[in-house]
Amino acid sequence: MRYLVESFLLGALRRGRPVEQFLGPIGSPDRPGVRYAEIRPVGTAFEVYVHAIEDGHDTIVDLYELPPFDQDTDEEDFGRLLASTDGPQDALDLAEEYTGASRGRWVNQGIAQDEYLDFVRAGRPSDRSPGGHAWPGSRTEP
Repeated sequence: MRYLVESFLLGALRRGRPVEQFLGPIGSPDRPGVRYAEIRPVGTAFEVYVHAIEDGHDTIVDLYELPPFDQDTDEEDFGRLLASTDGPQDALDLAEEYTGASRGRWVNQGIAQDEYLDFVRAGRPSDRSPGGHAWPGSRTEP
């Protein structure tokens, strides 16, 4: 099973393990990109990030090797910090509020790559994920 049930999701975060969610396409046909959300435990806090990366590279299908969508972004500073909070439940709520992420689609770190590969193999659908779920949209990014 790819997706984490809520108890495993919260458990992973409490054990200091990051979780991710592939959020689908952004940009335009002339300049395609994709996004994914990440919740990263850091000390006693939980940081919520959104990553926007270029897409459309036929020779690169590794989500984590693609260049940032915003060309002015330093590779070392890749990912936009949206929020920091003291609890894993609050981090999930904020990630879902700010990015449109879905509670039932979080995965362990590194598995968002599999979601991206499914997206590429399905022809990069713009309206729904290969699993039939509507792509989330940003709701209230800070």
